[in-house]
Amino acid sequence: MRGGPVEVTFWVVLAVLVDLAIRIAAIIIVPRNRRPTAAMAWLLAIYFIPYFGVFLFLIIGNPRLPRARRRKQELVNEYIRDASVHLVDGAPREGQPEWFTSLVRMNRRLGAMPLLAHNDAHLIDEYQLSLDEMAAAIDTAKTYVHIEFYIFQLDSSTARLFQAMADAVARGITVRVLLDHWANRWKPNYRRTLRRLDEMGAKWHLMLPMQPLKGKMQRPDLRNHRKLLVIDGEVAYMGSQNVTDSSYNLKKNIKRGLHWVDLMVRLEGPVVSSVEAVFLTDWFSETDELVVDGGPAIAQASETGDLDCQVVPSGPGFEVENNLRLFVALLYAAQHRIDIISPYFIPDEALLLAITSAVQRGVAVELFVSEIGDQAMVWHAQRSYYEALLRAGVRIWLYRKPYILHTKGFTIDDDVSVIGSSNMDMRSFGLNLEISLLVRDAGFVDEMREVMEKYRDLSRELTMQEWEKQPLRSTVLDNLARLTSALQ
Repeated sequence: MRGGPVEVTFWVVLAVLVDLAIRIAAIIIVPRNRRPTAAMAWLLAIYFIPYFGVFLFLIIGNPRLPRARRRKQELVNEYIRDASVHLVDGAPREGQPEWFTSLVRMNRRLGAMPLLAHNDAHLIDEYQLSLDEMAAAIDTAKTYVHIEFYIFQLDSSTARLFQAMADAVARGITVRVLLDHWANRWKPNYRRTLRRLDEMGAKWHLMLPMQPLKGKMQRPDLRNHRKLLVIDGEVAYMGSQNVTDSSYNLKKNIKRGLHWVDLMVRLEGPVVSSVEAVFLTDWFSETDELVVDGGPAIAQASETGDLDCQVVPSGPGFEVENNLRLFVALLYAAQHRIDIISPYFIPDEALLLAITSAVQRGVAVELFVSEIGDQAMVWHAQRSYYEALLRAGVRIWLYRKPYILHTKGFTIDDDVSVIGSSNMDMRSFGLNLEISLLVRDAGFVDEMREVMEKYRDLSRELTMQEWEKQPLRSTVLDNLARLTSALQ
């Protein structure tokens, strides 16, 4: 007789022992070098759904790039340091506080570029205008064009930019393009975009490709989220906007009437060399090709203005979360005013403490987010922090639907600001490759706040009275989403 009591007992005991071994091993392995919130979220997943939780941990439990990619990052960082040794750090401007000097020093130690003086910057806050301005800048290229965007699609809104690229190649100009594999792979115009790049003769590569048959593998939810364009080492663009229609060409967005609102910055001056260095890093990481268009060193563009700028790259290729440390340090330095724009605002403990502590120190803090979300889990996780922020005294502005406020940046006091691709969420801190620009200039802060005033006019303020009327089901969804957001 098969399957008797003894055999059944054996399998039950074995299952219990395996389950116990998984739980013990998880306590030893999971918390190591991991933030407490992330460790607790993983332990809960493994304890409540042991086998599936272990499977998820094996797939996405390591937030680091593969060892070979990290080694390549180290090599290119060495190259960038050697190639940019001639770049001169910006001399301290009159009245520069000591904390700002130490902040710049920290950024450099973590992998940022030098603080460079005498730059010019101009904000572009209209979506189509930004695409058209980048196309017009490509039309002026004389040597090369370097393009790197998280999402890069050929459609009716970007056709002018793609034509400018094609015209540049026809003039004998080298056009290099990097686009994130996973972010574009499932978009409507993916194949069409790649065909167009091939037809025009551009040199293009996918970033962080998931192509196991070609030996290219890493944690599947790592993304290169950077957005930048460099022309001849003289002009650069960076910010929050992707190269795609403001609806992202997705049926669900079109059905809901959603459109993205973004902010880009045009840069001229020595800081362009720093943006260039980030592109060279990513190009080498994907191609093993060390591009040197202008000689053995990174060219330093001519001085054009009076802004002090520092480019801060971040991502799983670095030892720590460079962007998070920059943001937290700035929040603690603020004395009077903080204005934050972040479409996906899911802070870790350090960032939340820095914001609420600022309010308690008497600093006026305002946060701009969207009234609605395009990603349900992220939107609910973000909402789970609203009550703590409101009770602390943070003013929250909800940008009215059907628009998604996608701009990423913030200002402190009257002369320091940050703009770039990084959200204030745990994904941007731990899983995405990002680029941030630190600017010290009162005029640039004024320009940023002019944009914020436009956002405020198109927003409504969320009050504690309104928040307390939230239905129980929303609270439950918010709290569940908050737990899953820490799985990294």
